[in-house]
Amino acid sequence: MTGSNSSGLSRRALLGAFAATAVTAAPTFANAAGFLRGAGDIRRIKMYSGRTGERLDMIYWIEGDYIKDAVKEVNHFMRDWRTNGVKSIDLRTIDIMAASHNLLDVSEPYMLLSGYRSPQTNAMLRSRSRGVAKNSLHMRGQAADLRLASRSVNQMAKAAIACHGGGVGKYSGSNFVHMDCGVVRSWGG
Repeated sequence: MTGSNSSGLSRRALLGAFAATAVTAAPTFANAAGFLRGAGDIRRIKMYSGRTGERLDMIYWIEGDYIKDAVKEVNHFMRDWRTNGVKSIDLRTIDIMAASHNLLDVSEPYMLLSGYRSPQTNAMLRSRSRGVAKNSLHMRGQAADLRLASRSVNQMAKAAIACHGGGVGKYSGSNFVHMDCGVVRSWGG
């Protein structure tokens, strides 16, 4: 039912207003497939970027619907900060990140190390490190490299692996976890 009340606000607008003010709401995940099924009716992502100084605390999904403007903000936040290039981040990757964060039971936001990477940025990073894939899912907006101060790489990786949603790479030496929505697999130490 999407009718209007006497002030002319639709149910969706009211839900959006609620979402914007529900800063303390815990992320839960209902009406969704696989690892997200059965846990509630909102999804939330919390991140900050040491590179840009930006912070994001966003409810991006309510009652089975992605919030278009919220997803757009997530896309911008996860842009290639070197080129300022923005790409649509695969919603499955955002869902894996949010579900993993929820499983870790932390209030601390992720530190985003890398989201979308332009081909130029990926080539530059690849020239400096053999750990960067030539056809990285970062270039498709399907991967993120993340860190939490309060959780170990092993704890983060176990949470992401439990989602069975894609690839999980442990980079203990650099203190981050790679999460993607590609083929389910894991690597690293």
